[in-house]
Amino acid sequence: MMEHIITEGSSYAAQIDHLIDLIFVIVGVWFLAAEGLLFYFIIKYRRKKEVKAGYVTGESHQHTKWIHYAHYAVILCDLFILYFAVLAWHHVKQELPQAESTIRVVGEQWAWKFTDPGLDNELDTADDVTTIDELHLVVNTVYHFKLEAKDVVHSFSIPVFRLKQDAIPGRVITGWFLPTKVGEYDIQCTQMCGVGHGIMGAKLVVETKEQHRAWLLQQMGRTAPTASAQLDQVNAKNLITKK
Repeated sequence: MMEHIITEGSSYAAQIDHLIDLIFVIVGVWFLAAEGLLFYFIIKYRRKKEVKAGYVTGESHQHTKWIHYAHYAVILCDLFILYFAVLAWHHVKQELPQAESTIRVVGEQWAWKFTDPGLDNELDTADDVTTIDELHLVVNTVYHFKLEAKDVVHSFSIPVFRLKQDAIPGRVITGWFLPTKVGEYDIQCTQMCGVGHGIMGAKLVVETKEQHRAWLLQQMGRTAPTASAQLDQVNAKNLITKK
């Protein structure tokens, strides 16, 4: 169901969507059952002439067994959900497949700074490409990301990837994703990080290898000072917004 609401853009998006669908179905069944019983009892035991209401304490086994049966069924459903939740969590957060490329992501008030390893596919070399609020990735490529926060806690979120990871000052958090669909998508900060939180959005561009190489060649004239100047412009805009 989720894939009809928002695109599945990563290798593990479907697994997370299946977990959400499972929770929706289980909770929906219990909701319908509970509401059905409620209205059944309302109608069946509605007030009638010459029929006195009985007082039931609910302490006898005959009455409590129905409560216990429901509890056991709910616990069983919870364990079922927990099993698939742990599988999804382990796959996304604990497993770290071999990287084909590694990028750096830095969140700050109020922009995202992305560093692509460039043509040599190695970070911290002369041909690195740094962009502000625009991330370019190659489709069907396993990426590791090194996530940092420059000032306060931010949260790196790519909805189509079903990815959300907090960025904490003083820490470098490593995660991964594998883009599966070419296109342009949203990147968000989903952690309240100050008055400019609402404008801390960015664009994700997933492209083919040929398109990505052409983009890198186009960016070869960009230097670190140029990227810094671009970030200064973003910060100046944010300060004006703050005022």
